[in-house]
Amino acid sequence: MPCIIPINKLRDTIEISNMCSDAHEPIFITKNGYGNMVIMSMETYEEQMAKADIYSKVLVAEKQIQNDELLDGDEIIDNLCEKYGS
Repeated sequence: MPCIIPINKLRDTIEISNMCSDAHEPIFITKNGYGNMVIMSMETYEEQMAKADIYSKVLVAEKQIQNDELLDGDEIIDNLCEKYGS
């Protein structure tokens, strides 16, 4: 369940820092009852960015499959062995 707090709670920086570390997910900040910003720990941010990178690579791979842009793994290895003499 997402953590949602009002903007006036940002005054207690130690509590907010602890919440970010403990939550392992983004914390939503509201202003006048409406969404205003999102904060998260560096660890959570790095995890989110890694997931986004993986998802984008999966999308590229799915498009390559749809466009029949497939490569044969054995053929690639044979070509590399020929080129580099292994």
